[in-house]
Amino acid sequence: MIEDVRDRVRQHYAEAARNASGCCDGDCCGVDETAGSAIYGIAELREVPDAAALASLGCGNPIAVAELREGETVLDLGSGGGIDVILSAKRVGPTGAVYGLDMTDDMLALARRNAEDAGVGDVTFLKGYIEEIPLPDESVDVVISNCVINLSADKSLVFAEIARVLRPGGRVGVTDIVAEDHLTPQEREERGSYVGCIAGALSFSEFRSHLEGVGLVDPEVVPTHGVADGMHSAIVRARKP
Repeated sequence: MIEDVRDRVRQHYAEAARNASGCCDGDCCGVDETAGSAIYGIAELREVPDAAALASLGCGNPIAVAELREGETVLDLGSGGGIDVILSAKRVGPTGAVYGLDMTDDMLALARRNAEDAGVGDVTFLKGYIEEIPLPDESVDVVISNCVINLSADKSLVFAEIARVLRPGGRVGVTDIVAEDHLTPQEREERGSYVGCIAGALSFSEFRSHLEGVGLVDPEVVPTHGVADGMHSAIVRARKP
């Protein structure tokens, strides 16, 4: 199951990287326009190369959610074309560091080109899975992601890994697609595909339960806008004690 989902996601987003054309077939995260222009402000888009904005496949703006500070170490799960890594690097400054994690070679190549074009400093792109983060325990201050956790076939592993790599006092600031609690997994699947960020979405209560289950506290899952019947883009925050 995990490998099947990974293969479908990898193929879908590898083509997106090659096309560098936003949300591919219009199904990604419930929007039918270029994602970058839809969820980032004009000032933010001016900070990144056009190719990074065009390759943005997210459903929100985790940079606005995470409230990054100078000197912090940030990890972006499913970094795609690198827009959130670039924006993070500009906010944490020369004393900070940013890691981008992605499993797709085409996306990693695109992200590295975009980061080089943007002239950002301490940025490292890693190949790997969000269920098996290739970083040491307690190595980052902030974990961000943009419409990626819903793509995992084993979300319990993702949350466990997030908690593992966060330093004490660290925090989570992500955006994701979340289902209303009354929707069954089958009903979520009826509303959209897995690679389109819909079928694999957690419910609001499931998201909070996963965060609390790995020891994170003060979980918030707040809807921002609808993407399908009973499905929402949401801001997610939590912290490690």
